[in-house]
Amino acid sequence: APSAPAAPQGMPVSSPMTGIYYAAPSPGSPPFVREGDSVTAGQVVGLIEAMKVFNEITAPTSGTVSRVVAEAGQLVQPGEALLYIA
Repeated sequence: APSAPAAPQGMPVSSPMTGIYYAAPSPGSPPFVREGDSVTAGQVVGLIEAMKVFNEITAPTSGTVSRVVAEAGQLVQPGEALLYIA
């Protein structure tokens, strides 16, 4: 049987709400973070748009972005992992 993909390493950064995930501050801008980037606790790592309000998603801990799982423009649900920080 095929093995399941390895679970991402690190702490998940989860969506606090239902909304549309944005990886960058505006279209055409570079993303807030990429895999392999170092982040500090409190740093903005993405945006969730809910009811026309953009909510900053911040890193709960300092570390390295080990994996980005959410895609820009994707509808995310509360508790859904957006990315992982190891």
